[in-house]
Amino acid sequence: MTPSLRTQSERARPASFRSLSTKFFVFTASLLFWVVFTFLAFDLRQGHVDWVKWALGGVLVFVAAAGLSRFTIKLLARPLLLLEEGIQSVGEGRLEPIQVSNTRDEIEFLGNSFNHMIDCLNASRNEVRQNQELLEERIRIRTEELEHAMQRAQAASQAKSEFLANMSHELRTPMNGVLGMIDIVLDGPLTAEQREQLETSQRCANSLLSLLNDILDLSKIEAGKMVLERIPFDIRALIDEAVRAHRPRATHKGITVSVDVAHDVPRRITADPLRIRQILSNLLSNAMKFTERGSVKVRVLRLPQASGHELAFEVSDTGVGIPADKLSCIFEKFTQADGSITRKYGGTGLGLAITRKLVDMHEGRITVESEPGKGSTFRVCLPSSVCHEQSPAGAEPPIAEFSGLPPSSDGNGPAILVVEDNHVNQKVVTAILRKRGYHVDVANHGREALEYLDLLAYSLILMDVQMPILDGLETTRVIRRDKRFANLPIVAMTAHAMSGDRERCLAAGMNGYLAKPLNPTTLVRVVEEFVTQSHLPASHVQDSGRKEIDAAPEVLLGRQRTFLQATPPLVERLHACLHEPDLPGLIEEANQLSLSAEKIGAARVAAAARSLEQSAAARDLDALRKHLVTVEHELEIASRGLARSLQTTH
Repeated sequence: MTPSLRTQSERARPASFRSLSTKFFVFTASLLFWVVFTFLAFDLRQGHVDWVKWALGGVLVFVAAAGLSRFTIKLLARPLLLLEEGIQSVGEGRLEPIQVSNTRDEIEFLGNSFNHMIDCLNASRNEVRQNQELLEERIRIRTEELEHAMQRAQAASQAKSEFLANMSHELRTPMNGVLGMIDIVLDGPLTAEQREQLETSQRCANSLLSLLNDILDLSKIEAGKMVLERIPFDIRALIDEAVRAHRPRATHKGITVSVDVAHDVPRRITADPLRIRQILSNLLSNAMKFTERGSVKVRVLRLPQASGHELAFEVSDTGVGIPADKLSCIFEKFTQADGSITRKYGGTGLGLAITRKLVDMHEGRITVESEPGKGSTFRVCLPSSVCHEQSPAGAEPPIAEFSGLPPSSDGNGPAILVVEDNHVNQKVVTAILRKRGYHVDVANHGREALEYLDLLAYSLILMDVQMPILDGLETTRVIRRDKRFANLPIVAMTAHAMSGDRERCLAAGMNGYLAKPLNPTTLVRVVEEFVTQSHLPASHVQDSGRKEIDAAPEVLLGRQRTFLQATPPLVERLHACLHEPDLPGLIEEANQLSLSAEKIGAARVAAAARSLEQSAAARDLDALRKHLVTVEHELEIASRGLARSLQTTH
């Protein structure tokens, strides 16, 4: 037995272990000694003992026993030890074939069987490893596919959001023009037939706008882009506004509308007023649509709950009612209780679907009780929290420092800057505001707006968000960085309707938010909130120019015309002085330009002229060339702004 074999074979053996060679040696020696002692006993009975013979016999017995033991080790014990080593190797995780003795008996067969088992285990292990590698590869591929699918889904979601935002802008912008122009024409003298035709067009446009809003709202909710606000508001005023908006339709159909608000309903709560108004408006619209005669009742109750309070809004009607088997499907999108309803009453089946989703977003509940022929009652329960911060009676909205005169009939009221790239929207807003006496200037993009602000003082800026060259958000940020305009009110005027648009506008520094299409009443109300009584004339200059023309605006107009006429030859003289060079002449021209610019309030032109004058005094030609370019640029901007201002005045 080799040392390594012996070492491995002796591992983990019990104390009572006896090897086969030892057992064979003991057995053989015992057998031979028994034979020897048998013959010795026979000789002793015969009385003749040959001790030499028996001594040699004992030696032979020992040698024979040792030989048999050696043979046993070679024949039986060593193959078994090899088999034992192989079994231990398997136990340790090594699948290696063992050396098999060529004995042509059961031991060899057992060894070959063991090696065959090892081969099978190796094959099985290789197969398992291959399957594992294949599985890992498939998992890797599937993971990559899932990652790519997630990236595509995220890209699709982003594209959908951008598409919705762009569609919102592209659809609302022409709708703003249509509705705005109709409102403007309706304010003028019309025949009865013309008024009826325009009012029909207005109703159709409003129906189209309502459908557009429903589709966009549903898309926003399903895309997870709608976020609820939590701001304090007057719930009773909100209910009154929602009901008042539907009264004309009720009057037209001869329906009675009543409102009952329980006495314990708080006046101010903290929630999302826009979405609560939308829920209530959808329920009222639904009730009006399916009620031909009778009444619509609105009840508001306060329900105590373990975790706080709920407000319950009930809208009951005496309309056609809903069959019991249809109640479960009326909240599905594009679904109505009866297919014939669409033909008779119209609608897309989105109102209740949107209402339910909005209620779910509030973690509220919506239920319905209905009986065909008798009417329906929709009940919405929304969690609410009471706002203890009551607004004082008669409180006015905060007033900005930059404000103007009240509207006047001659258009010389407070100055308002409208920053809008769409010409139709420019006409609509300008017509609405000028009709109410405001002075209105129009900038086509943010950069033009900044040029106007350098020349004129405004009580309010109405800022579109999506514009070329410089958009509304970036323009607002630039304005807010100028300390002169820290308190100048800026109101967003946008057709975007996606989640976060309002927050982004406010974060950029805007003071308010108007969604297109603009309602003339809402537009005027917002403007009046920010424009208050002041003695600052409209359309005037900033800084020192303001002081000079407060008493005589016609003086400013004359100076502006003179400045525009003098600008081209002045630039030529500056270039000529620099070319000669005639530094004293350049200093004189720059000083004259600075004084003229200050008189009309062109602060940036005046500052550039002073820098040019200082460079000439220091005889710094490089700085002179640089500042002359700046002066030309500022003069060009100021001239364009003054030209537009003079055209507007006329």
